[in-house]
Amino acid sequence: MAGGNTLQAALLVSLSLMLAEGTNPGFVGRITGRGLDYARQEGVAVLQRELARIELPDFSGSFQVLVLGDINYRFHSLKIQSFRLPSSTIVPVPSVGLKVSVTDAFAEVSGEWQWRNWLASDHGSFDVKIEGLSISVGLKLGNDSAGRLTADTSACSTHISSVQAHIDGTWSWLYNLFDSQIESALREAMEDQICQVVSSSVSSRLEPYLQTLPVTAKIDKVSGIDYSLVGPPVATSDSLDLGLKGEFFSLAQRSAAPFEPPALPFPMDHDRMLYFGASSYLFNTAGYVYYQAGALTYDITDDMIPKESKFRLNTSSFGPLVPQIEKLYPDMLMKLVVSPSSPPSLAIAPEGLSLAPTVGVQAFAILPNSSLAPLFVLDVSTTILATAALESNKIVGSLKIGRLELSLKHSDVGPFPVKLMQLVMDYFAAHILVPQINERLAQGFPLPLPDDLQLSNPVLQPRQNCLYFGTDVHYGH
Repeated sequence: MAGGNTLQAALLVSLSLMLAEGTNPGFVGRITGRGLDYARQEGVAVLQRELARIELPDFSGSFQVLVLGDINYRFHSLKIQSFRLPSSTIVPVPSVGLKVSVTDAFAEVSGEWQWRNWLASDHGSFDVKIEGLSISVGLKLGNDSAGRLTADTSACSTHISSVQAHIDGTWSWLYNLFDSQIESALREAMEDQICQVVSSSVSSRLEPYLQTLPVTAKIDKVSGIDYSLVGPPVATSDSLDLGLKGEFFSLAQRSAAPFEPPALPFPMDHDRMLYFGASSYLFNTAGYVYYQAGALTYDITDDMIPKESKFRLNTSSFGPLVPQIEKLYPDMLMKLVVSPSSPPSLAIAPEGLSLAPTVGVQAFAILPNSSLAPLFVLDVSTTILATAALESNKIVGSLKIGRLELSLKHSDVGPFPVKLMQLVMDYFAAHILVPQINERLAQGFPLPLPDDLQLSNPVLQPRQNCLYFGTDVHYGH
């Protein structure tokens, strides 16, 4: 995103809240007063540069002077030498969006002049100081049918307190008569042009930019994530709240998740610029999508076991645990297929994040012709502790597995005491399966933020059914 769009876009596109009727968002965000103030600083700097490029029109006229008669004058080649906006504020306006106010602005303008009549003529340069300039802009925020953020100028007004012209030349008594003409003309031109620049910046730069921002992001070959707005942004007295659909979806065939997002209250904290709330719904739609796609099934083979390990994934190593295996399939490699019995469900509570999955572990012998002979199936349940963090505008995570509870679901090699498998399965889970999953979780998934908006000082706090993040930001120019 170009720096010129920062005024309303850099922070606003990042987030969304408030519901279309009957629909809870899966992801919510709040821009606090500090966050809005940062947007104001960035945006006013851009507006200052835009206003310095205003093209002022030439103007001319005539007036009558005793003895000299009619004087025809012309002011041309007007150029803004500087434009400064030293004081500004931004406030949320309920039911509208935002109001940006600029006070005590000033500008310097230079140009050329000339006059003539039947008797004489002259020309020269002039300078004008414009002081006490104020600007008030209303920005109406909404969302379109695709769930993208929209912005429009709802109001704009300007006022100039003082215009002082200084005209160089030898006929000083005559030039003083020009002052009121140039001051009046410049005041009118500036007041008209400023609001035109503001409206043009919103309609021709900001709004088209917002339309190019994707509301979905591809995560991998299996899933994408939907960050479309579920309703227009909601301005409160001291923040801007926005809400996103916040759900994973299948790239192959999109369908609704068989569960609804819970209601998400907003945190009352205002120490950070931005606050996010990621509902358990967001994470659990991910589990549902990957489960439906079969992407949560993992194969464990002997080549995944460290070479220095004495225990191998073959019938010889499993023989002491399941005697019939080595008799029926002597000296053969084995394969374990681990798959969940249902979509994983992440529980979020103030105490932390956890899962309690039940998975099936199916063991096969790999025959000489590479076909698989079924051996047994175990049901395995456990408790998994999860952690999450913010890294480079992404939510990343990791898992730590607890003790496994094993039961024999089916055996093609006769009965055997499952408890003998405990150490083996604990090892495979902790040293092979979980590291694979954590490697994927470390890649994370993106937050709905512009690429150049960088996070700093993040804090994380689990609440009931929601993971809250607070962070400051800075825009990478």
